[in-house]
Parts: sequence; C-alpha cells; structure tokens
Amino acid sequence: MAAADRSTADSPLLGAVPALLLVSEVLRAPLGDILSRLSEVLDAVVPHPAAAELATDCAFAPFRTAGREEVAARITSAELAPLFASVPAGRPWQGTAAVGGTERPVLAVLSDVTPRKALLVLVRDDATALPEETTGAVQALWDLVTAHRKRFSAEAAPGPLARSRAMAGERARVIAELGDAHTAALTGLLSVLRARDLDDAVARERAIDLAVTALAEQRAAAARDSAAAEEPAGEAFDQLAATLRPLLGHGPVQLELAPPEPGQRDRALAAGVAHAARAVVRATVLAVLEQDPVHRVHVSWRVSPTELRATVRDDGPGDLTSAALAARRVGERLDALDGRLDVDAVPGWGTTVTATIPLAPPPVALPDPLGPLGEREVEVLALLARGHRNRAIARELHISESTVKFHVANILAKLGVTTRGEAAARFHAAA
Repeated sequence: MAAADRSTADSPLLGAVPALLLVSEVLRAPLGDILSRLSEVLDAVVPHPAAAELATDCAFAPFRTAGREEVAARITSAELAPLFASVPAGRPWQGTAAVGGTERPVLAVLSDVTPRKALLVLVRDDATALPEETTGAVQALWDLVTAHRKRFSAEAAPGPLARSRAMAGERARVIAELGDAHTAALTGLLSVLRARDLDDAVARERAIDLAVTALAEQRAAAARDSAAAEEPAGEAFDQLAATLRPLLGHGPVQLELAPPEPGQRDRALAAGVAHAARAVVRATVLAVLEQDPVHRVHVSWRVSPTELRATVRDDGPGDLTSAALAARRVGERLDALDGRLDVDAVPGWGTTVTATIPLAPPPVALPDPLGPLGEREVEVLALLARGHRNRAIARELHISESTVKFHVANILAKLGVTTRGEAAARFHAAA
C-alpha cells in the first residue's frame, strides 16, 4: 500500500465510521467548547499548536481561539481579517500569514453556510503542503460545525438568545459612542486649527489641550459610569457641556446651553439614563453641524418626575432628517430606554430635535419560566415544543430514547405541569 493510501486508511478523520463518531463528539460539545474540541480532532491529521475562528454572524463571541496558550493568546481578530476577506469559500488555502505577531504557516478554510460566512484558521509548525483529501475533509467538517451553530442561532432558547442579543447591543452601543467621542474630538481640533483669529502658537497650545482633555475624558468615562448608580441631573448636564464647549468653542457656530432649572438640578438620574442622554445630544449636535449654514445651536435639558427631555435646536436650513440621526444610532440608544425621538424641521428656519427618556421605575422583571431547567433539558423541551416525539428527539440530540424519557419527566416536574402539551405551551410563552 502506498504511503498516501496508508495515511488515508489510518486517519481517524477520514475513516468513515471513526470520522462520524468524531464529528458527533464535536457537535455535541457545548457551543463555547466546540472550537477546542474541533482543534483536538483535527490535530490528528493537521498538527497545529493553535486554532482560531472568525464568525461574524455570531453576536455572542465572533472571535475565538484554542490551543497552546503561548500561541493562541497572541492571535487577534485583526490578523484574521485579511484571510477572511481573501480566502475563497469552500476552497481551503495553505500558505504563510501574520498570525500571533509573527509569520506562520496556516491552513485557512472559509464556510459560506451562514450569510456572513465563518473562517477557521489552523496555525501550523510545519509548512509542508497538505493533500487535497485532508484539506477537503477539514472544509467539510468546518461546514458542518458552521451549519450546527447556525441552527442553534435560529432556534436559540430564550435565555442564551437574550444574552446574545444583549451582548450584541452593548457592543454596538460602545462602538457608536466611541465613534462619536472620536468625531467630537477631531471636530474640536479642526475648529481650532481653522480659526483665523489664533496665531500658530496659541492654536497649537489649544489643540494640545483639547487632545489631552479628550483622552482624559475617554479614560475616565468607564470608571465614572460604573462607579455611580445615579447622577444628579445638574452634574450630568455639566459633563455634557464640558464635551460640547471644545467642539464649538473655536468655530463660527455659537453654542447656547440651558441646564436643568434650579429645582431640577438635584433630581437623581440613573447612570444609564444620564449616559444615554449625553450620547444622544452629542450625536445630534454632530449631525446638526453637518448642515450648512448653521450659526447657532441651543441645547437644553428639562427634568420632570416622569421624564428627561433633551432638546437640540439650530438655525440651519431645516433639512435635518431622521435618517441622518439614525445613522448615528440616536434612535437605537433611545429604544433601549423606551425613549422617543421627535424631529421638527422647518425649511429656512431650522430644526428642533427632542429626545424624551422616561424616568418612571422600570417594570419588575418576572422570573424566567424556564429558569429551573438545565441546558440539556431546554434543548429537549425546544424539540418537544416543535412536536417531535421521543425517538426523533433522541436522534436529533444523539442520546438514547430512555434518556429522553428521563429528561421529559424532569421537565414536567420542574415546570409543575402534567402533560407534554402544557410544557410546550410554557416554552412558547417564554420564547
């Protein structure tokens, strides 16, 4: 038997029955452990010290690594981005790439099972080219893993789905606010550098002050917002004013500030509300400044026992649209707090943008009706709720039918119901 034939026959991945068993082990692993298990399986045919994946469809953890800590810990998502963009879907690529801070031989496979695709990179020590049957098997297994995760995303149980969405929303919020902060800092710097009434030395000094202030504010923001559960409305507005004055202080646009009235300044705002209100106003002001001409911007806060109303009014051409504000995620930030956005644009007279955030206590969160169930029990209940019988559930989850019966009995007991139909109704109500 030729060497290549012996390798194929002896391979635990390419042998038909052992391969199916290994695939089953990978797919049965918890979602967070799938990459580690996949790396262990593939190491038998493609020895590698580390593996990494970039799956942009996954909101919970789009970038993961596995393998030896000294290699895996140094890999970054930025290093995988060029491979994600250049490797053809379904056609494994072998070569050298900058991974983990140095040039290394890699095997990269891209799956297009999901709309936004998923990349797997095996970081190798050996640059010897792998045979097509091996790379093809790696591609097939990665496609299966990607399809498996896609199904879990489509049929996610309420708890994991809520956590995934919350993390995705938080990531989007942080990215948007960092973008606004950087835009505000750069706009302030440009206004100083363009000011004709400042000589070079003074302009340079003020530009340095602006940059230092922006850096200090960015570093302090996280600590400030996490340290306090509440902020007085007056102090919250003062922090907003401190970020707006450098933005407009050296340009042709006049800034007018109307803080909360004396009787409203001590009103306690939840830190999240104060933070969102500042972000919304700053994003709106940046959108206002994109109009031409604008000579005056008026910013005010009014606080009542039930709501915070933040208003931005300008004397521009009156063509500011909701779409321009949506591009800066203003609406998304308000939606998270059940807020409302009103845009009143009058051609030739200017625009008034009002953001209203309710201050009434949020409704008490009800306990998760599926909370008593374990992860496997939720999986069984999800299939039961779709009308699957015990045999089909056993086949789907790769467990015995008696194990399914055991889980169903536990589910009925924990939910306090007596029939499968009642349990399915509980699942659908929770979802």
